[in-house]
Amino acid sequence: MGACFSNRIKTDIASSTWLSSKFLSRDGSKGSSTTSFSHMPRTEGEILQNANLKNFSLSELKSATRSFRPDSMVGEGGFGCVFKGWIDETTFAPSKRGTGIVIAVKRLNLEGMQGHREWLAEINYLGQLDHPNLVKLIGYCYEEEHRLLVYEFMPRGSLENHLFRRGTFFQPLSWNTRVRMALGAARGLAFLHNAQPQVIYRDFKASNILLDSNYNAKLSDFGLARDGPMGDNSHVSTRVMGTQGYAAPEYMATGHLSASSDVYSFGVVLLELLSGRRAIDKNQPVGEHNLVEWARPYLRNKRKLLRIMDPRLQGQYSLTRALKIAILALDCIAFDYKVRPTMNDIVKTLEELHIQKETPKEQENLQPSNDNNINKSPQAVNYPRPSIM
Repeated sequence: MGACFSNRIKTDIASSTWLSSKFLSRDGSKGSSTTSFSHMPRTEGEILQNANLKNFSLSELKSATRSFRPDSMVGEGGFGCVFKGWIDETTFAPSKRGTGIVIAVKRLNLEGMQGHREWLAEINYLGQLDHPNLVKLIGYCYEEEHRLLVYEFMPRGSLENHLFRRGTFFQPLSWNTRVRMALGAARGLAFLHNAQPQVIYRDFKASNILLDSNYNAKLSDFGLARDGPMGDNSHVSTRVMGTQGYAAPEYMATGHLSASSDVYSFGVVLLELLSGRRAIDKNQPVGEHNLVEWARPYLRNKRKLLRIMDPRLQGQYSLTRALKIAILALDCIAFDYKVRPTMNDIVKTLEELHIQKETPKEQENLQPSNDNNINKSPQAVNYPRPSIM
């Protein structure tokens, strides 16, 4: 099988000593509480030994995925191809296709030490972090030159697929579903930013937001994550890594990384949810290739906002609420990183929009919407049908 790579901006990591030590406590709340762990550098052996993960053999994962056959491949992760497999729910031993629990196995394509460090970073963070809006890492494989990661399987794929791909399998996402996805992803980021020390995700984008069977959003691919600044420091200095169109301008220019860098990236994804356009799309008309630059002038006015709203929504949303999210996105992509909102602020705003009921005027203007493509769990809330005001 050929190599599978993403369109990351790749540079070497100067040192791997930033990998933090084991988390001492966990919390699966909405992201406002604090998770604590010490900030002592850890060796590779310590990370693998202390991670609460299953150590799979290569033969076990070959059996689980039918020898990584091409028809078992379900996608491409940040640094490798992803295969679908099955393991026993109790023993985690390989099981027959269609039995046990479904897993996603990412087999990394290693280019020097960078791939190994990012594989280790995923184990370091996802092996200890636990939150409903972070994808669950079940285990890993480390044999000779082979590096693999085993995750819970996310049957709905990525947000990127549902927003930008066309076809009968990828039906247009309803407005309420988009808001719910944004809220879930925001809670995941807030959880990371509230950890002690802080965790900066560094690669927030639509393709790294995976969806479970009920379209709940979970952050995946922690290969570029790193600890945030300590003490009175406002940032950490790193070599620039990330994805074009999502990375914050001050980070791109200086290598100074902070939680506000993630906030900027979150704002870009909000614009993608509003517009149905990619962060960078050379297929758009001249002057509209960069989503942030094109959309920025239209985000503070209802009439102007209509020019950038996703036509696949077919008007099935409240323009008043869409404007509130547009203004939130504008705040996130502010040129001055110091004035951007925190992820806690963003979660609060999205929660208010998510549970908001229609006013009588909105109810008069209700229009039918087809949400048959959304499988709802018994715990899901039936949200009011959106409309244009």
